[in-house]
Formats: sequence, C-alpha cells, structure tokens
Amino acid sequence: MVSAAQQTLIAFQRFGYGARPGGWAQVPDARAALHAELAPSDAALISADMAATLGLQGTAENTQRVFQAAEARKTMQAAVMSSAEAQAAAGGRSEVAADAAQARIAALRDIGGTAERIYRAEALARFRKAADAPIGFVERLVAFWSNHFCVSIAKGEVARGTAGSFEREAIRPFVLGRFADMLTAVERHPAMLFFLDNTQSVGPDARANGNHKRGLNENLAREILELHTLGVGSGYSQGDVTSFARVLTGWTIAGHDGRLGEPGTFAFNANLHQPGDATLLGRSYPAAGFGQGEAVLADLARHPATARHLATKLVRHFIADPAPPAAVDKIAAAFTAKDGDLKAVSLALIDLPQAWAPALTSFRDPYQFLMASYRLFSLPVTDPGPLIGALRTLGMPLWEPAGPNGFPDTVAAWASAEGMKLRLDTSAQLAQRVGGLDDPAAILAAAFGDAVSDETRLTVTRAESRQQAIALILMSPEFQRS
Repeated sequence: MVSAAQQTLIAFQRFGYGARPGGWAQVPDARAALHAELAPSDAALISADMAATLGLQGTAENTQRVFQAAEARKTMQAAVMSSAEAQAAAGGRSEVAADAAQARIAALRDIGGTAERIYRAEALARFRKAADAPIGFVERLVAFWSNHFCVSIAKGEVARGTAGSFEREAIRPFVLGRFADMLTAVERHPAMLFFLDNTQSVGPDARANGNHKRGLNENLAREILELHTLGVGSGYSQGDVTSFARVLTGWTIAGHDGRLGEPGTFAFNANLHQPGDATLLGRSYPAAGFGQGEAVLADLARHPATARHLATKLVRHFIADPAPPAAVDKIAAAFTAKDGDLKAVSLALIDLPQAWAPALTSFRDPYQFLMASYRLFSLPVTDPGPLIGALRTLGMPLWEPAGPNGFPDTVAAWASAEGMKLRLDTSAQLAQRVGGLDDPAAILAAAFGDAVSDETRLTVTRAESRQQAIALILMSPEFQRS
C-alpha cells in the first residue's frame, strides 16, 4: 500500500518539477492535483501578459529581425572597413575617424546579438512557467514533446531566433490537444523546415528543376518516420523515405523578399513540388500539392506503430526506465482509442498502476534537476543566464541537442560518474547562492514531506554546515530520482 506521503512525492518527482515551499500542504490528493493541472485547456500556453513583458514575438517577426540584423551587419561591416581604409590613408592621424570606427564596431556587436536576445527572452518565459507551476506536469509534457520534436539552435542564427517561438507555436497549443494537429503544426513550422533542410529540397521533376540539377533532401521525411511517428524497425523502407521526401517538396519558408508571403512564415512553393501521385507504406496518395503531405501526416499520426513508439517514450519518461511492457500496451491502446487525444493519454499515464510504485527508479535529467532546485529554494528566475549556463555545463543546453533525436531519456545517459560529479559541483554552487538562511530540516520537509528516508535524514543532519546540508539534499537519492 502506497502511503499518501509517497503518492505526493511521486506526483512532484515523477510527474512534476518538484515541490516548492508549502507545496505539500496544497496537494492533499496527489492524483486529483495532477488531474487539476490538466483541466485548463490553456494550461500550457505562455500568457499574453508574460509575452508582452518579455517582448516575445512570433516566428515570422523573429525571423525578420534576424534577417534585418544580418543585412545591417553587412552594411556596418562595409562601413567599418571603409572607415579603417580612410584612417589608414590619412596616416592613422584622424581621431574623428577612429572614434567613428569604434562606434560602428560597438553597433556591429549589438546587431550580432539579435538572435541571442530573442533566445534568452524565450528561455526566460520557459523557466518561469516551470518555476511557477503548482506541480509542473503540464510543463513536463511541454518539455517532453519539445524534445521529441526537437530543433537545435546550433543550426544558425535563424534557429537560435526561432527555437523558442517554435515551442510556443507548434508544441504548447497542442500538448493537451490532438497529436495529429501537433504533428502537422511541427512539420510545417519554419524552425523545423530550416532545421531539417526541407527548404533545400526540390522535386526531381518539379517546374523549378528543369535541368534536373537540384536535389531532393530526405532529412525531414526520414526523421518524421524514424523519430516523430513510426519509430525505428516499424517496417518502412528507404523507398518510403524517398517517396515521402518527394511529397514534402515545396514545403518551405517565405524568404525576406516576401515573394511567397510574409517573410519567415510557412509557404508552399508549387514550383518546387514533385508532381504526381505517390505511394507510401503501401498506400497511394493522389496528387494534391500541399494536401498530399497533409494526408500522409494524418495517416502516420493514426498508425499503430506511431501509437506504440510514442507510448514507449512517454512511459519511459514519466514512469520507469526501461518502460514496463504492460504500461506501454495500455498507453498505446489509450492513444489509439482516443484518436491521439494527448490529454486523454496524459490522464491514462496517471491511471497506470506502475505510476504509483513507491520505488523511484528513473533519473532526473539536468533540466528537471535544475528546475526542482530553483523551485525548492524559491530562487528568483529573473535572469536566464545562470540556468542557461548550468544546463550547458550539465550536458543539456537548452534547445541544442546534438542531433534530431533529441536528448536521451534514460538513466544511463545522465547517471554517469562524470555527470554526477558535475551535479555535485552545481549543487555546491546552488548551496552558496541559497546561503545559510534555510534550516536543513525545513528543506527536507518541503522537498519530501514524511517520505524522506532515514538514511537521507541522518546524512543531512550530520553535515558540517548548512551549505553542505543543502548540497547533500540536492544530491540525495530522493531528489535525483523520479
């Protein structure tokens, strides 16, 4: 029999981002509290007030700002070079020219930071949502789906300037909606099209490819099948990848010239699209331009292999690693029965018997660990810099996975000796920030209630200082596990 205290700990650790001071008193019924977080249809959205306060804009606006900064940089670089040449011609004696050159260099640095400023504002919005959530289940879902459909800021300034708006526009509105709608929103979003190079893909027989010298890019098609929907080993072939890539030709981004639409928005360029019918996974899709790709995505969203692939990932993330087969079966069945209703699937996760097993066997990833730390000590989330830096140190830089498969979601990935050393260093730094203002016994109660083990309690009480006690709490099995 799992006690009420253990159930509350599970709600905070397994489904959320950890307790905040006073949080235990606000969760008399763990399951009911999780259900309550899922109730508001807009629970995952960034509020209009927060967006206005932080100056968040849409992907189109962010892309245009990056485009404009790039053009301004070119102009300014030319002006700096011209000024340097003029100064050299004057024998380096012109103080006015030197001052002008320095002013232009300073302006150049400011222009170059456009994408970074957008990125930091978006990061701050994400951090605040996670820090302020009662339990954090919805924000955990946002992070899960954002990692499932990941993009990377390492792709360039356009990616850095749009990764956050991608999450706000293509992930958050659908976290409690239909998977099919999220899938379509993701795959036609400019950030994804740019990240997976679909803007470079041209149909072999497209009107714009009269000399047949422009190539087909299969990245987006391959990752949709391998990562986003069916999963590895689900029966699709290389021929299916190629056929799907042809279907997706023409899915692109309107350029800064505005010829295809508002710069930075999705555009379907019929001149780049491979004409004709297509066959994929044994099914024929009549020629329909953009609609042909939509039809394929709709079928992939309902495919049994997709249900099982997503169920496995969800169970591994929220319940246990490795994912218990019986739990995977139930979540896959719920996904299929509810036609990909992700709110229903999330409720099914809560109802799994395995969800309430008292042993916490999974392991918090760096983002979960840091957000839980900030929440426990009510650390202010006013500057995104410390969290951005800590995530990079711990090997999980925000919106910057090493590949399109996202960050790993296994115990082995994060519980290595080197990873634990980095967490210990981070815990010591966090303890210094907290200082000696908190009573370790009160922190234990705030974090774990009555569910703390005798071993952890004894270890903390034997600490040589309050700062050491805080670090020990952060490194305890109860805090690291989920």
